[in-house]
Amino acid sequence: MTTRHFLSLMDLSPQELDRMLDRAIEIKGKQLRREVYEPFKNYVLGMIFEKSSTRTRVSFETGMVQLGGHAIFMSPRDTQFGRGEPLEDSARVMSKMVDGVMIRTYDQSNIELFAKYATVPVINALTDQFHPCQLLADLQTYREHRGSIQGKTVVWIGDGNNMCHSYINAAILADFNLHIACPEGFDPDPAIVQRAGDRITLFRDPKEAINGAHLVSTDVWASMGQEDEQKQREAAFSGYQVSPALMDLAASDALFMHCLPAHRGEEVSHDMLDDPRSVVFDQAGNRLHAQKALLEFLFLAAK
Repeated sequence: MTTRHFLSLMDLSPQELDRMLDRAIEIKGKQLRREVYEPFKNYVLGMIFEKSSTRTRVSFETGMVQLGGHAIFMSPRDTQFGRGEPLEDSARVMSKMVDGVMIRTYDQSNIELFAKYATVPVINALTDQFHPCQLLADLQTYREHRGSIQGKTVVWIGDGNNMCHSYINAAILADFNLHIACPEGFDPDPAIVQRAGDRITLFRDPKEAINGAHLVSTDVWASMGQEDEQKQREAAFSGYQVSPALMDLAASDALFMHCLPAHRGEEVSHDMLDDPRSVVFDQAGNRLHAQKALLEFLFLAAK
């Protein structure tokens, strides 16, 4: 039995990613046709949430039910994750009781330590460094609307955060060019940027970065745990709001994405999410289908 984990997009090969996106679209079609597909009856996914989330909980829990299994939600009050019991012991114990573990937490090193000692698949549902499940949904959404993203130009506008890091990894695997527009002091991790080589170009001017782009994506300026930096970040990112006027500088068939929740009037104008070029709600819904394809991939690898 081979235990595969999904701690970042780099745990997949380009070929595996490509097949997973196609499979996500197939699974979505089954669901829209109300076809019953329950290959994982009696499977249980343990879901550890140190960081709360609407979309992550609903998508994983719904996905497990639709696959014939069950999901157990565990808040920080319900687990010893990161406190008390060593993570190594928690991983060993949970591996005896569930078929997979999804973790949404702060420190990437904690999820990596947990996975090292787990004998069931471990899924990164968000850390401060990466958000790989969101990128599966983003890439699926682009594929559905525009086809292959290979060779296209994608623009990330905003903080060099976990989403930005995952877009960098996606550029490597899916072979697209990534423009990153962020103010000084908010660049992505240089080591992660370096791995992508000449696929990545850094900009300080969003207007310059977005010129001719096929996909534009952004995120909130202050993520969970950064609330005390809100005012400082609002000042630093004041010129980085995505609006229909800014989108007009992109390619004529450009799409706009946001991982949500969005702060209208900050990183996006009040009307951007409702613009015809916005696919943010398709993108959000695809979390369900992309993650079902991921669960299928990991569970079948473990058989």
